[in-house]
Amino acid sequence: MENEIKLQGLSDIYRFFRKNKTPIYFVSPTAYNVLGLGQWIQAFKYVTHFDSFDGGHFRVTNPTLDGEREFQSMEDMVNYLLSHKDTIDLLEANGGGGKLLTVMFDEKTEEIAASLGLEMALPSAALRTHIDSKIVTTQLANEAGVPSAPNLVDVKASTYEELQALAAEKKLGDNLVVQTPYGDSGKTTFFIRSQEDWDKNADKIIGETLKVMKYINHIPGTVEAVATRCGTLVGPLQTDITGYAELTPYKGGWCGNDIFPALLQGEQREKTIAMVKAMGDKLYEHGYRGTFCFDYLVDTDDGEVYLGEINPRISGASPLTNLVTSKYGGAPLMLFHLLEFMDVDFEIDVEEIQKRWADFGSWTQLVLKHTEDQVRLITKAPQSGIWQMQADGGIEFIRKSIDWSNVGDDENAFYLRVYGEGEYSYLGADMGILVSCGRMQSDDRELLPRAKQWIQAISDQFEYKNLDEIEVPMIPSESVRKML
Repeated sequence: MENEIKLQGLSDIYRFFRKNKTPIYFVSPTAYNVLGLGQWIQAFKYVTHFDSFDGGHFRVTNPTLDGEREFQSMEDMVNYLLSHKDTIDLLEANGGGGKLLTVMFDEKTEEIAASLGLEMALPSAALRTHIDSKIVTTQLANEAGVPSAPNLVDVKASTYEELQALAAEKKLGDNLVVQTPYGDSGKTTFFIRSQEDWDKNADKIIGETLKVMKYINHIPGTVEAVATRCGTLVGPLQTDITGYAELTPYKGGWCGNDIFPALLQGEQREKTIAMVKAMGDKLYEHGYRGTFCFDYLVDTDDGEVYLGEINPRISGASPLTNLVTSKYGGAPLMLFHLLEFMDVDFEIDVEEIQKRWADFGSWTQLVLKHTEDQVRLITKAPQSGIWQMQADGGIEFIRKSIDWSNVGDDENAFYLRVYGEGEYSYLGADMGILVSCGRMQSDDRELLPRAKQWIQAISDQFEYKNLDEIEVPMIPSESVRKML
């Protein structure tokens, strides 16, 4: 280690980051995934595409877009931001060098970072891609003793009859879940119950190496964890908020998370945490260190808990995780990720630290997507900051805020604007994100009335122009629509 000091315990870690002089840059479309981290870390900066704070966040740099540009992926956007003159000027102004954090990146990102003297504070793109395979994840879980729903992996099928024969070998039944190795599970997971289901999805399945699972009635959830040299730290358990037509146009599409103390108790909770720890330790053995997201499935018929999949990255679960571990545990989980990449030795008691956030309150994040299949120019958008619900169901902007730490009760919410005035909305666009105390989803997985109130009230803050009212409209391509 370049730094010969060994950090022992939280006091040393607090002091280390408070006095940190190594620039750390988070480069992404928005600052949301690690928003608030700058409160804990000196020399922390965000470089983002979307100007959510109207220039009012002193840690955020928004490189100027050079003309009309259509990004083909999040990686494409990150590479553009990282290569931009405004970013290079920022690096030089801060003395050059430093560490780089982002959500999505590829080998090109690594090349650009190296050319700029930046070190990736993340596992390599090649390792992330390897672990991201649903086949590899299942194999690693088997090594770690972490159960998955009954399945077959590393198989192929070219006909429905072949798929049925494979399923019969493992007694998986006729109701099957078929996954290809890579991609968003909402778009690479297929539910096959009949020849008709097969025919509808065959072109995406044939020729692929598959994971074939028995379908189970389940509740989906997620938990973020950090694999470190001292063991795996596990964040608070979350439930997924998915598929609500008020929030997303995509059936089964992810649109938020709930955190609440009553989620999984007793043996179920202990088993889930033990599974995450075992998986994190196994990942570390294979060279992966830092943050990962563990998606779990709770079988509603028998209460069994299974691994769903692993997302080897900072994720949509990160914001609530860092909020709760900061507010109730005194240290955002992301600090322990960064320690693995900060050229400093450390020793922590994983069990003691994790106990610190065992007692916490309820929180929700909602991702508000554009649900209409219509491209329009946004002429007015709600500001980022603290909003308050009024007695008549409307909302009032209370004050500007650069994070959610000032949300005091369930009548208030922090809204982070993504798309704003002068930008185009389109089907599936992430318009903004709402964070509030309290739950927004019932135990029966229905949106609570307060959630519907907030969604409608935020939506009412937007105003638009139709394309036929614009002299020279810019229509986002299909590839851009799939990015965010």
